[in-house]
Amino acid sequence: DDFDELVVSNNDVVLKNIAEDLRNRLPIEAMFNSEHQAVQKIHQHPLPMIHVDAFLYDDDFVDSLCEEGKMSRSYCTECGSYKTASLEFISHSFSLMELKFLYQHVLPDLTGKVVVDVGSRLGAVLFAGYLYSSASQLYGVEMNADFCQLQEMMVTKYQFIDRIKVVHADICTEASLLQKADVVVMNNVFEYFLDRQEQARAWEFIACNVRKRGSLLVTVPSLKESLSKLQTDIQLNQWVEEMQLNYDVYMEKDVDREALEQIHLYRIL
Repeated sequence: DDFDELVVSNNDVVLKNIAEDLRNRLPIEAMFNSEHQAVQKIHQHPLPMIHVDAFLYDDDFVDSLCEEGKMSRSYCTECGSYKTASLEFISHSFSLMELKFLYQHVLPDLTGKVVVDVGSRLGAVLFAGYLYSSASQLYGVEMNADFCQLQEMMVTKYQFIDRIKVVHADICTEASLLQKADVVVMNNVFEYFLDRQEQARAWEFIACNVRKRGSLLVTVPSLKESLSKLQTDIQLNQWVEEMQLNYDVYMEKDVDREALEQIHLYRIL
């Protein structure tokens, strides 16, 4: 048990080191200028919103950045007054806590299994999968070349090359990869990067190709929420069955239960 604990805590340290490496290579908002549509969508949001990557910045880190004046949790509703409101934060990555929840409590033993992360971005799902699971192969499909380059750098530096492969592509060109996947992970994957028509097309492609009976689909937010604003022919009850998750596995006070409840698990019928 002591040895297992040591291995787990060592894996936490490795992930935190990767996050630090990535922070040093990215602007504070962890977005590239090449993400035109995502940047535009965040600016168009009805209330002020800020992108804070949860893998790079936990709450304590955000607090320290706020103290240094490099970030703020609130905005002024009437410039010059004391009337302020809380900023809405959005993240396109899982936090360390969410990654551990995913691999230690949501997913079963992944020995010999293939995991595909759709829109792998910084590679957090891949790196955590390497460290916290026995998945035989972890594929990250990412259409942004800048993020692919960053992931490749980390894969090489931390010697993950035997089990992680980064694919620079639009997921809609990767039918065979989706068809062989045992687990597909999709975290806030299309909404900020595609217009509604493209989102509908991408979801229909996913529904058409993620068909291996018994394979698993992890989404944030729920499929119902993602598809509610789109016009698609997807019949959820004929494609997937939602699995109940225990969100109370962490008893610590500072656990963000709301974030965990955004994670949904489905089994392909």
